[in-house]
Amino acid sequence: MAVYKESGTNTWRVIYRYTDWKGERKQSSKRGFTTKRDALAWEREQLQKATADLDMTFESFVETYTADMQSRIKENTWETKEHIIRTKLLPYFGKRQMSEIQPKEIIAWQNEMINFKDANGKPYSPVYLKTLHNQLSCIFNHAVKYYGLMLNPAAKVGNMGKAKSKEMLFWTKGEYLKFADAMMDKPVSFYAFEVLYWCGIREGELLALTPADFDFEKRMLSISKSYQRLKGRDVVTTPKTPKSNRVIKMPRFLCEEMQEYMKTLYGIEPNDRLFTITKHYLHHEMDRGAKQSGVKRIRIHDLRHSHISLLIDRGFSAIAIADRVGHESIDITYNYAHLFPSRQTEMADRLDMERTEGGF
Repeated sequence: MAVYKESGTNTWRVIYRYTDWKGERKQSSKRGFTTKRDALAWEREQLQKATADLDMTFESFVETYTADMQSRIKENTWETKEHIIRTKLLPYFGKRQMSEIQPKEIIAWQNEMINFKDANGKPYSPVYLKTLHNQLSCIFNHAVKYYGLMLNPAAKVGNMGKAKSKEMLFWTKGEYLKFADAMMDKPVSFYAFEVLYWCGIREGELLALTPADFDFEKRMLSISKSYQRLKGRDVVTTPKTPKSNRVIKMPRFLCEEMQEYMKTLYGIEPNDRLFTITKHYLHHEMDRGAKQSGVKRIRIHDLRHSHISLLIDRGFSAIAIADRVGHESIDITYNYAHLFPSRQTEMADRLDMERTEGGF
């Protein structure tokens, strides 16, 4: 590398050479440094990055982490990670050298996050605090696994906050039908909520649906994509997990309703989105319908819980339900265990029979 003063602008320029991932030698430059010290500091940082020297700053390592990970993660997931890194991690650790960040500094950062209050005096939720720590730990783990950092100080300190609460709200079928009746004045709202409740799909999966996803003859609905609105763009990705790619059998009445709805969409093509509404619109309609019908307000995602609870109440197994909603059966068993009917009495009676019949 070399540092030069440019006479025309009275600023400093760095010219540097590097070897790219193909092993080819490249040359580039950066202009506009106001002092030679700034230019030399930037040059030193680039050399440390090129050799994966963990004396580089946290901010510089984040650039390396981004280059390594961004293309491997869904765009909407990366947007969330990037926001946390930019607003919660870089302001605190950005100028610190990776190799010098100690557990005591992680503790100090955690305390700041735990004690934070917004303009309304509201703190971060325990779930969000856990998410913040997990992202910090991910960056240090990456440095340990691939770049020779000796230890992850975030892991040594341990997490803050807690995982999502298992408490969930759901509507009974009767409550949903009251809500649906209130939605009938707006067809797009009514049909959207019908699919959410009777199929148990996720909000993003609903908003990605196209006519081509429906096979009315076989009463099949294919779930193969998810919709997000990112930075003013419509983004359609694969569903949340590989298990989420699935085919759902629809009840006959829902097939008839969706056929009716599609007839109202003039000129719609097979691969056009059926519901060109926003998540904000759905949340507003949930508010309106709950108020008008008098049922308790639940989240959009709680309609999925409501569908699962209905299937449990009707006696379907965890495996069958998991297959329908795109979960692992162990997740259904764990998350909804309190809804499955207890068979303890039946077990005890069976053991009585075994004992009486000489089974022991």
